[in-house]
Amino acid sequence: MSHDEHNSPMMTHDRRSRQSEGGVRWAEDDDGENPHRLSPQRKWVIELLICSTTLCITVTSSLYVSTFRQIMAEFHCSRTVATLGLSLFIGGLGWGPLLLSPLSEFYGRRPIFRISLPLFVIFLVPCAVAHNVGTMLVARLLTGLAGAAFTSVAGATVGDMYTKDRLHFPMLVYTASPFTGSSFGPMLGGLINSFASWRWSFYCLLIWSSVQCLLVLCFVPETYHPVLLRRKARRLRKETGDERWKTVLRSLYRPFMLLVLEPMCLNLCLLSAIVLGIQYLFFGSFKIIFGTVYDWGLWQSGLAFAGITAGMIAAVVADPWCRRLYVRMIPSSIDATDPERRLPPAVIGAPLLTVGLFWFAWTAIPSVHWSVPIIGSALFGTGMILVYAGVFTFLVDAYPVYAASALGANSFTRSTFAAAFPLFGFPMYQALGNQWATSLLAFLSLIMAPFPYIFFKYGKRIRRKSRFATRK
Repeated sequence: MSHDEHNSPMMTHDRRSRQSEGGVRWAEDDDGENPHRLSPQRKWVIELLICSTTLCITVTSSLYVSTFRQIMAEFHCSRTVATLGLSLFIGGLGWGPLLLSPLSEFYGRRPIFRISLPLFVIFLVPCAVAHNVGTMLVARLLTGLAGAAFTSVAGATVGDMYTKDRLHFPMLVYTASPFTGSSFGPMLGGLINSFASWRWSFYCLLIWSSVQCLLVLCFVPETYHPVLLRRKARRLRKETGDERWKTVLRSLYRPFMLLVLEPMCLNLCLLSAIVLGIQYLFFGSFKIIFGTVYDWGLWQSGLAFAGITAGMIAAVVADPWCRRLYVRMIPSSIDATDPERRLPPAVIGAPLLTVGLFWFAWTAIPSVHWSVPIIGSALFGTGMILVYAGVFTFLVDAYPVYAASALGANSFTRSTFAAAFPLFGFPMYQALGNQWATSLLAFLSLIMAPFPYIFFKYGKRIRRKSRFATRK
């Protein structure tokens, strides 16, 4: 790590609860400003607000697919152009963290929320009242960019509030929120757009996001330790503008450095990207599969996502029992403070993705009852949450000071893939057929499945050569 990095306000997770730039420290007894000292009830209020807002934003991304038919008819556009509204929103969710995440590591989490969330609400308005497809596409991109704080910075906020020994379950709950939101969106959208105008989809989202905005601005405090400690330091010394701008510039390119220089971060981000890309490709393919194989309508095809959602919820509910298995998987070479102990859920979840996809691919046929492929999709949903729970918590633990940048790098990678997948999903299913198109996705997941195990087994050795990860 460079001399400048050592002298920046960012410091290791273990040190940040004891000291900061300029020697200012949290009090050894109860310091009311220390996020670790917040009451358990207040921590869960903050987390639930963050999770419900993240859920709202990801519902906004996926609910849009249920409006395709009406938008194509009203705006006289092709399916590919209509699909761009989904891809641009997802792209915004991925590109926004490249700016918002590093800035949150300098200015703090709360200023990012105070700017991005009101903008998210504002940009929903032109989506609801658009009279041409151009307005819709631009507004969708801007809405995705504004909502990006809750796919990266929000996860870092959860990491700020909990010590390492208490981080697992809160991070699991946060991890579930964006992905259950993505699956819940088509279900809600199918019901709305089967019986009302597509504009009512956006009216409902506008009301929901406005409520979330007010609650977050009122009840979510600043949680980033270096920023809170720097406020204390300002009482003792004055920071120069040059120092501040150098730190900002270092922060802005850090997500790219993590992707380029950190093989653990890069490969886990690629696994996350393929998984999310497959989920978003499903948004278009479910209507093809269940519409052609089982002759389902819009609202029925939307409810088919209940399998993925149920699998995700099951992964969260089963976590207390699964932890015993995780503990047995950890070898003696991995210490209690090593980030690698976070990876067993991903080690188990990665094969479940492949099994679930193959199951879904070869059971979604007319001679098999519709519930059987939905069970396969539930296995995929369970695998998704386990993979993301392991990856997200590992990144927060391995890069504690740069957690927002690590999650931002992950968000950029997975959202870029997810933005591209829906564009070729429809042609791919037409060209290859339902079984082989889904099998191709299963083979992609199979290629990436070994990486959580590789980093679980050899990550400690790799971290010793890292510029950014904790080296314990």
